[in-house]
Amino acid sequence: MILSLRATAVATAAAAVAVLAVSGCGAPTGLSDGGAAPPVAAQPTPKPLWPDWSDPSPKKPGAADAAGTQPPPEPLADGPEVPKEGLAAVDPDDVVRADPRTRQFSKLEKIKRPGQPGMRPPVLRDLTDDGSPELILSADVESGRTVMAVYTARDGKVVPILYTVGKRLAVETVGTDLVVRTASDDGAEQAVRYRWDGARLSSVSDIKTYKNDDADDDGAAKEAGP
Repeated sequence: MILSLRATAVATAAAAVAVLAVSGCGAPTGLSDGGAAPPVAAQPTPKPLWPDWSDPSPKKPGAADAAGTQPPPEPLADGPEVPKEGLAAVDPDDVVRADPRTRQFSKLEKIKRPGQPGMRPPVLRDLTDDGSPELILSADVESGRTVMAVYTARDGKVVPILYTVGKRLAVETVGTDLVVRTASDDGAEQAVRYRWDGARLSSVSDIKTYKNDDADDDGAAKEAGP
């Protein structure tokens, strides 16, 4: 009888081991190989539109603020027709002459580096995330300030979606956002971040960075925003 019970116990234990082996059960911790981890998406890095006009010092991102609502911008009344190839196929000089706010700069010399008045090279960047680039034009004027205008295409028409003026203006894109940096009259650097809202480029942050006269040699700064 004792031998029979022992034989039964041994048979039961062997059957349990066989079931574990077939089912693939692991240790009671429940850990298993879930396959390769998904790739980590890279964060967008700033890309200057006009590198020669940009300050190479590190920048700090700003916090977003709610943008106001305004009527959508109208196409330029005398603007050139935009072909199916988009604004890349449009003559930038025609756009400058068609926009009443930039027409006065149409006779300026075309420049490739800072230090003199003139029209900076036109830049094409996709700021609306629709796969078609917007046209960005900028003029350095004798007063030391810079005018910048951004245009998109809508139904074959040129539509202005941003116009701004600043001193020592430097511009960069972060993803599809446009960051405009200028020198304020109070000596601070002002950084305004613009984002497409479906109708225009609206401000989502506006930060001033001041130099601290009492700071250490590492150039500590403080920020002020709305």
